[in-house]
Amino acid sequence: MTEQRDKVLVWDLPTRVFHWLLVISVSACWLTSDDDRYLYIHVFAGYATFALLLFRLGWGVFGTHHARFRTFAYEWPSVTAYLKGLLNGQAARHLGHNPVGSWAIFLIITLTLLVTIFGMLLFGGEEGHGPLSRYVTWAMGDLARPIHEFLAWALLAVVGLHLGGVIVESFWHKENLTAAMLTGYKDGGDGVGEGHVTHRGIMGVVILVAMLVFAGYFFRGYVTSTKDDPFLPFAGTQLATNDVWRSECGDCHLAYHPTLLPARSWKRMLEEQHEHFDEDLDIDEDTLAKVKKFLVDNAADNRSTEPARKIFDSIPPHESPIRITETRYWKHKHDEISAADWKKVHGHGDCAACHADAKEGTFEDAEMHLP
Repeated sequence: MTEQRDKVLVWDLPTRVFHWLLVISVSACWLTSDDDRYLYIHVFAGYATFALLLFRLGWGVFGTHHARFRTFAYEWPSVTAYLKGLLNGQAARHLGHNPVGSWAIFLIITLTLLVTIFGMLLFGGEEGHGPLSRYVTWAMGDLARPIHEFLAWALLAVVGLHLGGVIVESFWHKENLTAAMLTGYKDGGDGVGEGHVTHRGIMGVVILVAMLVFAGYFFRGYVTSTKDDPFLPFAGTQLATNDVWRSECGDCHLAYHPTLLPARSWKRMLEEQHEHFDEDLDIDEDTLAKVKKFLVDNAADNRSTEPARKIFDSIPPHESPIRITETRYWKHKHDEISAADWKKVHGHGDCAACHADAKEGTFEDAEMHLP
């Protein structure tokens, strides 16, 4: 009973739920950042992180004592004094955040918020999706990418310092700070920054349930997905189509959408129709004119999709490749696919084997899977 009386509640349930959900969501962002196949999970984790931060900003104003920003908004002299105290063995113990830890918390919140904002700018500009897609251009998205990545690395560095600080303080004051963030309780002792804290359990449960509901809604398509009707996470731009083109080009193979090559390549291909990859297409002039108009009008030059923009930019102006697989961008995107995986499909031109939206021509990152 004595040990229980010595314990005081420092971290309310909403703060603890926020903390651990943020750890999970940011970790998920990192683990899915290098593979476009997991973009849908990456986007979900980013949205979840942003929502958690919005809650934390509000809770920093209206939450319990140790969660409020004003209770740990230490000025720089307090930070330097605490660091000196650690070196000379006189650092004061704090029930809530110590001065150094408080600055780390503010930095983590700020950097994480910026990472998510620039992530949405990147998602809207380069991918054409998300809440900002109507307001950002491709150039803005392209600019947001290096900033997003730089901020993510800066965040990782600050988190590393924060974890190091947690270890040092736990050792110095002989208390388990990680356990405290799980249970909410710390030894009352002689800590400074006293303040009455209540559990606020209902709010904590609401946050957790809201996040579970959001996850269920976001990933609901995978539950109803079937082999014949697969779930396509991102509904790409509805590209133009043409019955004549689809009939003429789709009889022998996938009708590769014109956005996958520049107009000059399509013109060259049709001019060489009698030597079309060792075949004679023998298309009559009227049909050829219709197909040519559709291909040229909707070629990669229009930069209507992410693949179109990147393929077009990867081809020097003096080149007119007639194989999509000859473009630098295609080679770059496929250079890590193993020989074993290539054996599972019918050659490099079998796009539909890995891209669920190959027929539509959108080639969204998250619609790709290896067989």
